[in-house]
Amino acid sequence: MFSAIARVFRTPDLRRKIAFTLAIIAIYRLGAHVPSPFVDFPNVQSCLAASSGTEGLLSLVNLFSGGALLQLSIFALGVMPYITATIIVQLLRVVIPHFETLYKEGQAGQARLTQYTRYLTIALALLQSTTLVTVARSGQLFGNTGIPECTNLLTNDVWWAQLLMIITMTAGTGLIMWFAELVTEKGIGNGMSILIFTSIAAAFPASMWAIAQTKGFETFLLVLAVGILVVALVVFVEQSQRRVPVQYAKRMVGRRTYGGTNTYIPIKVNMAGVVPVIFASSLLYIPALIAQFNQPQAGQTAPDWVVWITNYLTKGDHPLYMVLYFLLIVGFTYFYVAITFNPVEVADNMKKYGGFIPGIRAGRPTAEYLDYVLTRITLPGSIYLGLIALLPLIALATVGANQNFPFGGASILIIVGVGLETVKQIDAQLQQRHYEGLLR
Repeated sequence: MFSAIARVFRTPDLRRKIAFTLAIIAIYRLGAHVPSPFVDFPNVQSCLAASSGTEGLLSLVNLFSGGALLQLSIFALGVMPYITATIIVQLLRVVIPHFETLYKEGQAGQARLTQYTRYLTIALALLQSTTLVTVARSGQLFGNTGIPECTNLLTNDVWWAQLLMIITMTAGTGLIMWFAELVTEKGIGNGMSILIFTSIAAAFPASMWAIAQTKGFETFLLVLAVGILVVALVVFVEQSQRRVPVQYAKRMVGRRTYGGTNTYIPIKVNMAGVVPVIFASSLLYIPALIAQFNQPQAGQTAPDWVVWITNYLTKGDHPLYMVLYFLLIVGFTYFYVAITFNPVEVADNMKKYGGFIPGIRAGRPTAEYLDYVLTRITLPGSIYLGLIALLPLIALATVGANQNFPFGGASILIIVGVGLETVKQIDAQLQQRHYEGLLR
């Protein structure tokens, strides 16, 4: 293992790419701690020290920003606008035929879709930064903590000061997007995935240290053991796939013979990735957001529906919240897989190039068979996603940890997935120059 790592750093091109990626990561983490203009940094730090973590969608955005959201830094929005824009563009392919046409045009069409994603990212960043500055100005960013400093997070709340903060955070999102494209082009791995990985991994030491301080060393060891088991399970499932065999008939083109090869279609157990967890978290946060804007004035009684939402749909440790969260993840997994994998399109491409599944006729029977396999394999994948996503909520109910519990939910899925893909890319580039790669 150590000799393989040494070969990585002895390869000049690979060493240069890794150094460039690490430099971008260092700049990104530095920007996550630089406060935006007119932010009262001591008050923000006091509120961070007193709060036990946020809930709902805000905790997810804070997780993806590496804690920069609650610090109101120049990179406060992190990569969340880009992730949202990417998901929206993918969904629009189903609704708008022009987007589907661009997707099928190859590299030129993909470049147009990428440009649309960039424009949408800036628009979403503008909207989210406006919301964040408004919430910070109202003193509700950390909830009802009862700390006077949490209601005075800005040193100046006139309109031009708020406008400057919004412009700064939006520009920070654009800079992050540029960093990600630089890493993809000149570094190692997918740039946006690497930055997400960095943001989440940066919160791990603080979360583990908080568990050790508040719950004791025995609980810390228990959480660590559970974390190792969860990582092993996630690696096993993320690498699992159903290989549907495909044979290609021989074709004569002039004097050359084409085809006659055996291959397979890899259908992963978890084809949806972490997107269903993001969808479910976002949808469950909507009732809590509506209830928050309908809180009564001092001395008045809250409506029954606001009380019901506050009691059952804002606390992650309530059984009803867990059940709804699990069912939404299962449903969104089927929905997202149905959008991203089209059995009819795959069957048509196979038929066009003379491919067939042994024992299955080409065309419609092949599409029906692929749909049958996909439906069956998505069930364990969706249950696996739901159970992994519930781990932080179970920890919240049993150990008493906050929702930033490190081993579970979107964090562990992203860290393991990005880590595996990056190591595979390093291994592939190493094998181009040596007989042995990084993996054996």
